[in-house]
Amino acid sequence: MSPLFIREKGYKFYVHSNEENRMHVHVEKGDNECKFWMNPVIELSENFGFKIFEINEIKNIIENNETKFRENWNKHFC
Repeated sequence: MSPLFIREKGYKFYVHSNEENRMHVHVEKGDNECKFWMNPVIELSENFGFKIFEINEIKNIIENNETKFRENWNKHFC
């Protein structure tokens, strides 16, 4: 199960239910995917295909929705 947190600007933000415990979010658009850690700070963990300007845009979306992501994470995993 991979709960979808939000869709914005064509990006899909979600988590995998059976992954590590450290808070994070996956992002997909087309064939590209990346993963951002949420703790202790929001930072890129992995990137497969996104260009730097897209990574910056994704990070801004995560920062602007940080509270929602944290609430959804806690709702799903706690």
